[in-house]
Amino acid sequence: MRLIPLAGRLALASVLAPATALADVADEALTGDWNGMRTHLADRGVAFSINYTAEAARNYSGGDRPLNRISGQLGLLADLDLDKLYGWHDGEFRVAITHRAGRNLSDDARLGTLQQVQEVYGRGQTWRLTQLWYRQAYFNQALSVKFGRMTVGEDFAAFDCAFQNLTFCGSQPGNLVGNYWYNWPVSQWGLVLTAKTGTTTYVKVGAYQVNPAYLQNRNAFGINNPAGTTGALILLEFGVKPTFGELDGSYKFGAWYDTSRRDDVYTDIEGGSQVLSRLPAAQRRGAYGGYVNFEQQVSTNVRLFLNATQADRRTSTTDRQIAIGGNWGAPFASRPLDDIGFAIGTTHVNSRVIRQHRQFNGLWPWWRAPVGGYEGVAELYYTYRPTGWLMLRPNVQYIKHPGGSSRNDNATVLGLKFNVDV
Repeated sequence: MRLIPLAGRLALASVLAPATALADVADEALTGDWNGMRTHLADRGVAFSINYTAEAARNYSGGDRPLNRISGQLGLLADLDLDKLYGWHDGEFRVAITHRAGRNLSDDARLGTLQQVQEVYGRGQTWRLTQLWYRQAYFNQALSVKFGRMTVGEDFAAFDCAFQNLTFCGSQPGNLVGNYWYNWPVSQWGLVLTAKTGTTTYVKVGAYQVNPAYLQNRNAFGINNPAGTTGALILLEFGVKPTFGELDGSYKFGAWYDTSRRDDVYTDIEGGSQVLSRLPAAQRRGAYGGYVNFEQQVSTNVRLFLNATQADRRTSTTDRQIAIGGNWGAPFASRPLDDIGFAIGTTHVNSRVIRQHRQFNGLWPWWRAPVGGYEGVAELYYTYRPTGWLMLRPNVQYIKHPGGSSRNDNATVLGLKFNVDV
């Protein structure tokens, strides 16, 4: 199935929201209610969606040459309300299948960025089993248990993907330690327990299999459990969702620990520099980090956010990311479904990795590996929604010091997100 030509004909670019609400899908779908069939099924506990997303981008500065690139994703999702279907109180089952295709500008134009300028690209351009889980709630939703094939970011440090640059999209820790924290669309076996500790507070704990074999295309679609498990990713999140008058907010505080053995990014097996000694890397037991996600409505139409993540400096090449921004809904009275978004953010290269690069350049000055620091990103978008099922979101991105290096030219990228709910 060739998705990218379809994107070109439709208009181009956007992002699949992994937890799209399925209620009222009949009024929000290109193909409508199918003569009442969708409403009939939803009333009986079977709700589903078909979503196509694409993102187009062109670099007007930066990289080695100007290029146009498009990446796309098809999403198929079904939710089963087991209470309506079988009388299984507060039981829910979900399955989601995705397919990604296309090319990305960051690599093809050699922008040198730490974060993709088309967040929908990556993790193998292939079909994937992205969700296959069951959730059971108890005590009037006060406690829930969820298990199956899941993506980490749907439950921990969860954040929307309105922006096109990956700095501002999805669960932020996966942007830094994506070698073991797998965000959408890669899933692995996991278990999540959530408990409401008050009317506005909750605590959540999760455990996920860490298995790099799930990144391989040959294991993308199977329900199997391939060999290669290295450990478990353990997570803890506390959250509060206060309301100030009519203004709601969400404040999350989380931490993680990966039990796998990981290479030290600087030290060798004898305690010296890997670059200078050329010895194998020292092995570290466990990798860890923490994050905060703050979102707050500050007026009827304006919401602000702050995302910040810190990963451990022993094992993480990029160890810190901060992003702040906001969204202004219904900026014009005649356009109640439109919105404007703006965000700025930075991704930091571990100072121990920077030290290693400098040592490398001292040994081989003719090679001159880029010396990292901060990559800064700003993005502005406008959302145009002519209907409930169609979204066009033109955007402009500016990337300063791509890769965290002043040796890479700053980049200006024009993008377009396109999303249609079929």
